[in-house]
Amino acid sequence: MPFKILLTDYEFDHLKYEEEIFQKSGLEIDFIKAQCKTEEEVMEQAKEADAILNQYAPISRRVIESLENTKIISRYGVGVNTIDLNAAKEKGITVANVPDYGMEEVSNHALALLLSSARKVTLLNKEVKKGNWDFKVCVPIHRFNEQTVGVLGFGRIPRRFIEKVKPLGFKTAAYDPFVSAADMAAVGVQKMDLDEIIGEADYLSIHVPLIDDTYHMINEERLKQMKSNAVIINTARGPIIDEKALSYALEKGIIAGAALDVTENEPVSIDSPLLTMDNVIITPHSAWYSEEAMVELRQKAARNIVQVLKGEKTPYALT
Repeated sequence: MPFKILLTDYEFDHLKYEEEIFQKSGLEIDFIKAQCKTEEEVMEQAKEADAILNQYAPISRRVIESLENTKIISRYGVGVNTIDLNAAKEKGITVANVPDYGMEEVSNHALALLLSSARKVTLLNKEVKKGNWDFKVCVPIHRFNEQTVGVLGFGRIPRRFIEKVKPLGFKTAAYDPFVSAADMAAVGVQKMDLDEIIGEADYLSIHVPLIDDTYHMINEERLKQMKSNAVIINTARGPIIDEKALSYALEKGIIAGAALDVTENEPVSIDSPLLTMDNVIITPHSAWYSEEAMVELRQKAARNIVQVLKGEKTPYALT
């Protein structure tokens, strides 16, 4: 009997990279493609699947408890917030992601958002195209070496981001309860606690995963702790920021700006006040993307499945 691999959902034009991995595996595979959006649709398609390849479709506890044969759930991406990890662990199902595919791309995108915010490139471009040739629309701008970039999280991506930020002259600090001050100091980064970094950062770049403890981590109370000139950069997950509180803080001048690649609900609502603000930059969850990163992501996500179906361990297992 062939192994049944269910692709719950996808937004790619073709699946040749996944299919090549499966064809070269030496396994007999029935690759089932779907476009599930609800738990019910996943449950209907996945009940007898030996493996699941997942993009955005919900793999909840309810879905996992309905699975009969599944040995692995492999997700395209770093985050696994679509999957109930505890339920999978209880059922003995391996969950794997691809944590290293977009390290260069996401750190580059965060850097681009930082630089565009710091030099107000997007605002100046907009004004010039409106016929307003006047540098004063960007006042004030400050020298980089007078400002601090604070980073929430100290994993692969934020470390790479800091490596790119430091040569520009910014002071750098990071918050991560799982990394010691000595480890941060070894690469020239000051460790701060959460309240301290929120109060000190001129630019606060978010790189933590979305879990229960980080949901609305940046809320009304914490926004009020920030400097009035502060800018928030988010290339992680939208719900880490309470978007209503952020909109209010921006409208009232509690903070100076935001540069977001992710929003609380995606795509962002056309009614969102963030879309009307000159001090906000929004890109469409594109930080991960390059042609090379996309190929790497898809090959590694498929390879996770092959390894587990062969009885091997994948280095990217989370459960």
